Amino acid sequence: MSFDNPNTAVFRQLGPLFLIVALLVLFTGGSFGTIATGNVGVRTTLGVMDQDEVTPGVFMKWPLISRVDEFTAKEVALDLTDLTPKARDNLSLRDMDITVYYRAEPGAIAELYAKYAGQSQRSDEGYMVPAYGLVARVARNTAYEEVAKLDSLIMHTRREELSDAMHQNMQAELEESDPGVFKVTRVVVRAVSTDPSIEESIRNAVANQKRLEAMEVQTQIAQKEADIKVTEARGIAESNRIIAGSLTREYLQHEANQALLKFAESDNASTVILPAGMSVAPLINTSQPTASAAK
Repeated sequence: MSFDNPNTAVFRQLGPLFLIVALLVLFTGGSFGTIATGNVGVRTTLGVMDQDEVTPGVFMKWPLISRVDEFTAKEVALDLTDLTPKARDNLSLRDMDITVYYRAEPGAIAELYAKYAGQSQRSDEGYMVPAYGLVARVARNTAYEEVAKLDSLIMHTRREELSDAMHQNMQAELEESDPGVFKVTRVVVRAVSTDPSIEESIRNAVANQKRLEAMEVQTQIAQKEADIKVTEARGIAESNRIIAGSLTREYLQHEANQALLKFAESDNASTVILPAGMSVAPLINTSQPTASAAK
C-alpha cells in the first residue's frame, strides 16, 4: 500500500496552471513596448523589415518572432578626434577634432536602416543612431578636403571659415545621396594642432608682423616730422621772399644814411669805411681837442 506526498499531489494539480500563467506572462510581457518622444521604431518580423516606422508611445509585437529597434530622430552630436589631414603646403596637422550635429527625418529612418545596413550605432542610452557610419565617413572626407585648401601657417586663424565650408559641403553631399533625409545643423572645429615646427614658424611670423607694424608706425612718425620741417622751411622761405621784395634801393640808401648819421654823432668814431659802389660821401668825425691837449 502506497501513499502520495501531499506536495506532489498539489503540484500535479497546479503545475499546468503555473505553466499556463508563466506562458501568459512571457507572451504578454514580450508583446508590448514603448517608443520615447522624438524617436521612432523599426519593426522586423521573421527577418522582414517593415518600412513604416513605429511612432512614439506604446506598441505591440509578436513575441519571439518580431522585434522593434528604437532609433532617435533628434539632433545627434558626432565627434571625430585625432584627425591628421594634410594642408595645402603639404604639411600634416598633428591633431584635429571636430563635432558634427545632424538629424535624420523620422519618416525615412526605416529606409536608412535597410539601405545602410550595419552603419547605425547604438548609443549609451540604448537607442540606435541612424546612418552614423555614413555621416562619419562624409564628415571625415570633407574635413580632409577643406583642410587641403588652406596653408598650415594660417589654419588656426580660419577655424570659423573651415567650419562653414565643411557644413555646406557635408549638406550638399548627403543631399545628393539621400535627398531630404539628412539635416546638418552645424559643424564645430574644436581643436586644430599643428606640428611643433609649424607652430614655431607661426610664432616667428607673428613676431615679424609685430616688428613690421612697429616699423610702419616709426616711418609714419618720421614722415610727419619731415612734413613739419618742410612746412617750417616753406614758411621761412616765404617770409624771406616777402622781406626781399620790400628792400628797394631807395629804402636801403635811407637805412645807410641813418646808420652813417648815428656813426658821425658818436664821440668815439673817427673813420667810416663805406662799401664799394656806395654813392655816399664819407663822413669823417674828428674829435674836438681837449683842454689839456690845447696847452
